[in-house]
Formats: sequence, structure tokens, C-alpha cells
Amino acid sequence: MNKPSFPPNFPHRSDEPRPKGLLERAAEVFDFESRLKGENLPPLDIPEGAIPPAPVEAASFAPAEGMTPFAGAPQPVRSPDWTGPAQALDRVAMAEAGYLIPGGLVSGLGEEFRIVKRELLAKMRGTHGYNVVPNGNVILVTSAHPGDGKSFCAINLAISLAAENELEVLLVDGDFAKPSIPQALGIKAERGLMDVLIDPVLRIEDVVVRTDIPSLAILAAGRTNVSDAEQLGSARTDALISSLVAGRPRRVVIFDSPPLLAASVAPMLAAHVGQTLIVVRADTTTETALRDAAGLLGGCANISLLLNGVKFSASGRRFGTYYGKAD
Repeated sequence: MNKPSFPPNFPHRSDEPRPKGLLERAAEVFDFESRLKGENLPPLDIPEGAIPPAPVEAASFAPAEGMTPFAGAPQPVRSPDWTGPAQALDRVAMAEAGYLIPGGLVSGLGEEFRIVKRELLAKMRGTHGYNVVPNGNVILVTSAHPGDGKSFCAINLAISLAAENELEVLLVDGDFAKPSIPQALGIKAERGLMDVLIDPVLRIEDVVVRTDIPSLAILAAGRTNVSDAEQLGSARTDALISSLVAGRPRRVVIFDSPPLLAASVAPMLAAHVGQTLIVVRADTTTETALRDAAGLLGGCANISLLLNGVKFSASGRRFGTYYGKAD
């Protein structure tokens, strides 16, 4: 009996050897397993420069404590620490002039400035219903006329803010024509803000005067200059003031400026701050003068008023009587 022939794809009998398929026969000729593993492959001949190298991005993370950042890594911007020696405040002279004394007893005047600073801090932090004021930790203290008490209020505000546990305060004397803050506090400063603006080699951290209060530092006005307004309007001033608080959300900078209606410096400084506090002398500052002064502060959108020299409170608020002494 002749053996039947079957089509190539027809199932064969189990007792007969199955013919090898195409892939199996090819495997006897080519070593596919070695090729899949990458073995016995000829070297690739790729012309130099045909495939550009993948770009390497510099790391932007902050190095852990104790680590040295590698060269070329961008570092976070941070304002400098003050390097000058510390000077002691003249607390006797301050007490005689009526200023708040750091670490002194609570008084009515101290309570008043606590209220003032809370409003400023609320705008700076975005609390008590306020939105966060951009650059709100840079504050300008000014007035309409000389004698309204703006330097008195700037010093007391700085001392009150420095009493906060988590804040550091820099009080800047921006009254270049009639500086008064170093003398009022009993400290000596040979150079100040204007010197740094004029001399690009001079570093701000070497000019700031530290005090015996760790959280309070002073920056004097510096040399008198006939072009002080032009210096303040420069890009260097903007960069310098920005550097004072860069990376330091807990640092507050207070500028004591000349009166608005007496010099052109205050409007120039107002363009660099986030909040402005206008000191109004009770029974002295007129409404017209106040409106004219506020109209010059177009560079600052957040303006507050501080009534100074009040002898009568319509609400009957007398903090001093509670502490045994009326102010």
C-alpha cells in the first residue's frame, strides 16, 4: 500500500516525526539567541558628531547641611548677614527722649506700637483678612511736614518689631539731609546707605551696624549728596534694597525718610517699598497737607496713617492707666 501524501499544513500522525518548520531550520544556520543577547555583533561605525550628546541640566536643589555644592550649580539668592561689630544702644538717652526701651517694662506707648505693628505684620503675612502685600516687609515711615514725629515713630516701631521672636529688623536712616537715628540711639556710623550707592565696591553688610539687640541693626544715611534723589531713582538702588530681604522672609526693613512736602527723597523711596506709614501730627497736620503728601506716594499702593501726639481718645482707650502710667 502506497504511503499517502498530505499537504504541507495537514496534521501528521503522532507516530511519525514532525517536519521541522521554517524558523527551526533557520535557527540551525543563524545563532539568534546570541544575537538577541547582543553577542558577536560587529561594531557600529557612527561618524563623530552625527548624534549630539544629551543636554545635562544643572541641579537646582539646595545642598544638605554640611555638603559643599558642586561648581556650576545655581545657588538660591539670599541677602547677606551683617559683619560689623555690635554697638550698645544708649538706653539712658533713649529713655530721656521718650523712646521705647528694649526689654523695658510694658507701657502705654509700647501697647500703642504693638497695635501698629500688628496691622503692618498682618499685611505682610496675609492674615486678619488682608491679602499678602508684595514686598510688605519693606516699610517706609514718613510725614507731610517736619516735626510730625516720623523719626520718633520709626525708631519705636523698629524696637517693637525687634521684640518679636522670629523677626530681624533693619532700621535705615533715609533722611540724607538731616540724619538723626544714629545719634538718637547713641551709636556711631561712619558710612551708610548713600556711600554704598555711590561706591560699587563697598558692601552693604560691612556698613550696617549691629546693636546689642541681636534682632536689631541700623543702617545710617551716609554722606550728604546733592544728587540723592537721582541715586535713589537708579536701578542700583532697586537691586540693593531688594537684596536686603532676598531669601529672608523674616527680615523687616524700615526706612525713615524725609517729610514728603519738604524733600523729594520720600517719593523715590516709596517706589521701592511695599508699605508706607504716614505719621500725622494731631492738631497740626492739615487735611490739605495730608492729601498732598499722599498724592506723592504713587509708587506705593499700601498706605496707612499713624496719628501722633494724641491728647484725647474718643473711645476712652488709655493703655497707660492700666500699667500705672499714662502716656
